[in-house]
Amino acid sequence: MRGWWGLCFFALTAGAAVDPARLSLLAEQQAVPLAELQAAAAQAQLRQEILDTIARPWEAKPWHRYRPLFVTADRIKDGVSFWQRHADTLARAEQTYRVPAALIVSIIGIETFYGRQMGRHSVLDSLYTLGFHYPARSEFFAKEFAQLVLLAKEEKWPLTRLKGSYAGAMGMGQFMPSSYRHYAVDFDGDGKRDLFANPVDAIGSVANYFAEHRWRWGESAVEPALIGLAPVGTLLRPEPELKQQWAELAAAGIELATPLAPDTPVKLLALEQADGPEYWVARHNFYVITRYNRSPLYAMAVHQLSQAIQEAYALQPQTPPTQPDLVAGRL
Repeated sequence: MRGWWGLCFFALTAGAAVDPARLSLLAEQQAVPLAELQAAAAQAQLRQEILDTIARPWEAKPWHRYRPLFVTADRIKDGVSFWQRHADTLARAEQTYRVPAALIVSIIGIETFYGRQMGRHSVLDSLYTLGFHYPARSEFFAKEFAQLVLLAKEEKWPLTRLKGSYAGAMGMGQFMPSSYRHYAVDFDGDGKRDLFANPVDAIGSVANYFAEHRWRWGESAVEPALIGLAPVGTLLRPEPELKQQWAELAAAGIELATPLAPDTPVKLLALEQADGPEYWVARHNFYVITRYNRSPLYAMAVHQLSQAIQEAYALQPQTPPTQPDLVAGRL
């Protein structure tokens, strides 16, 4: 039995050979030398734990069970402390990128608990496993596997030592390799883009990500909706994109506390509470949050945590005076 189990264990950890034709096509599509992809694949291992974990994502939970995982007293308290420690950097990020400090803090808080939980998995193994042994999203993860090879070469990182999430995200803001390459910035000017140990770079990079995805300063992200007798079932859409206009929802009898122009792009959300759904109307900035993670539950958790952190931070006596041109940046 010991010999049989040993063979099974080797099969699970060493993984199956990757189709050479697929690696060749990937190398061409992602502009990575084929030999470098082959070398990376030879160093990677198939991890069953990764496949098991991605099969039960947190975003599959209903909202009333998902929210308490992230919008917590500890995350709010520690978010205020993080903001206080990095107030100057966050203020500079606001000025540079026109992205609110509270949003930046919330993202880092939800992703890694302010840098304390950045992941224990080999990034190489995670992206190899999902890119070549997870058919549901293999195209996306294979691309990220190739991007990791490029990123490690650019940053002079040893591929096998990088740790991150089960999905291959890295650093305080949990950037995928392609995002790290395109959106990470050297915000402290030391010549390195370090999102693992440098909170200054992490803050600037998260802010840059949202700026590049066209965050609109001073515009609300989402508002509670009054449904009444509106036939909401026909108005709910599965995709995160804003494919409705406010005129459509208003004509169905949905109301908001804040009037919107009829042609405002919106999306109606239904979030499941223990006693039934609650409804919200999402706008452009909510969609921008879903560029970080497509789940509306994630985006709502980011939004609500940012609000809670901002309110708690404003109550602190040591809070620096608000700069007049940043008042409109509240979420």
